[in-house]
Amino acid sequence: MAQVSKDTTIGELLVTYPDAAPILMEIGMHCLGCPSSQVETLEEAAMVHGIDADLLLEKINASMKAAGM
Repeated sequence: MAQVSKDTTIGELLVTYPDAAPILMEIGMHCLGCPSSQVETLEEAAMVHGIDADLLLEKINASMKAAGM
């Protein structure tokens, strides 16, 4: 996974890039292990938590790039 998109599920992201967990926790996504979060897309999660999905993706993708992914 070179880059995540709005359609990437939280479960896919965490399997591929576990270091995204602190980024998600920082914005209020504290239930990363609950079953619904595993199938929720990043866009859906951003909407539920009242944050801009594009900014979230930017932050995650920048972190992945810095990690050499």
